[in-house]
Amino acid sequence: MESFTCSKLVSRHGLATIITLLYFCTIATTLCLAARLPEQRMIKSNKADFIKTSCGVTRYPDICYESLSSYARTIRTSPKELANAALSVSLKEAQSTSASVLKLSKGHDLRPREAGAVKDCVENMRDCIDELQQSLIAMKDLHYLGPEFEFQMSNVMTWVSAALTNEDTCMDNFEGNGFNGEVKSTVRGYIIRVFQLTSNALALLNQLR
Repeated sequence: MESFTCSKLVSRHGLATIITLLYFCTIATTLCLAARLPEQRMIKSNKADFIKTSCGVTRYPDICYESLSSYARTIRTSPKELANAALSVSLKEAQSTSASVLKLSKGHDLRPREAGAVKDCVENMRDCIDELQQSLIAMKDLHYLGPEFEFQMSNVMTWVSAALTNEDTCMDNFEGNGFNGEVKSTVRGYIIRVFQLTSNALALLNQLR
């Protein structure tokens, strides 16, 4: 009988110890997570602030921040990653715009002058896409500390400037009279967005120098 009682007491003591340890572990884990939350919020805030501040050098800062804020985890506080993200956003918009203009070019209700302008715009956008793709390829070879940095940066800037020129040329195709107002505003609406994004990308690239 005595042996059973001692064994029972030991068992209860061990269980109490385990419960106590689990209690303190739970408290410690909760305190640790609570301590990390402000830090995580601060890191997230710093990333967003970096993008917002960097976008201040662009011609369209609100569009810049709106288009890049979702890439904060990738960008962190890296000017190069910021420029890369801006180029990627421009390329996606250029591809979307190209598809929309191409669809418009297949319409049967375009006047001859409108059809010619839209056709030229399709070619402009194809060139623009190629140039933005080339700029992203060139960015992969960019080395800050190497002697070829300026040359490489010059290549990237040239590609992006050429893309901007093609976008601008597309809009210029619709200058003057003789165009259906709806067609003109539709095409310009497509192009203006990609023009703004590409302009922002160029400004952010310029900050790498």
